Amino acid sequence: MNFIKNNLANALTLANLFAGCIGAIHLILGDYQTTAICLILSSIFDFFDGFVARALKSNSNLGLQLDSLADMVSFGVIPGLTMYKALEPFGAELLGIHFPFEIKYLGLIVTVFSCLRLAIFNLDEEQRYYFKGLNTPTNTVLLFGLYYAFKETGTFSFLFDNELLLILLTLLTSWLLISPIKMMAMKFKSKQLKDNYPKVVLLVGGITILAIFQVVGIPMLVIYYIVVSLVFQGQLK
Repeated sequence: MNFIKNNLANALTLANLFAGCIGAIHLILGDYQTTAICLILSSIFDFFDGFVARALKSNSNLGLQLDSLADMVSFGVIPGLTMYKALEPFGAELLGIHFPFEIKYLGLIVTVFSCLRLAIFNLDEEQRYYFKGLNTPTNTVLLFGLYYAFKETGTFSFLFDNELLLILLTLLTSWLLISPIKMMAMKFKSKQLKDNYPKVVLLVGGITILAIFQVVGIPMLVIYYIVVSLVFQGQLK
């Protein structure tokens, strides 16, 4: 019984990793719908591993390391592969210049900075009620959400038809991952409205965006999250 109690959270973390591996494979194969399902599963496992660890008081250094390693695949490799796939149609051409390599590999810059972000987060003890920079799951929702909406509905074609915009998006999101900008964490310090007003604004606006725009609203929700975090910088502490 103690074995299950001590390892249940780690099993959920490994399930996150397993789903992320499957999602990455299917994304390479062009099956973005299966990848979407895998990302949903990874997100669920990622949430509940911490929840279970706290509930069973089974937190451990092993669990902390496993969590980052699993997130590196699900929320580090997959967003990089998303940009890789988005840039794939453009070959080695950028702004009329022929490069000695295909520009799709530049999309993996996101993966590199995701790794850096996860390492920084593990060493930073400040980030309890807010994040410094965009966290990797949210960045994954933004990039894969844009790609998924484009594939499903044709929305955001202006972005995916322009290799320069895709590279700028890659660089911008990579910077956001390690930026000093405070981003809201959905952890509540107290039950008082004044302490949680930014979160209420985020929740009400986010639900409205998803209700109106549905699939297209998923990446829009992340953009809204970034905007709300910027507006309430002074209250994030």
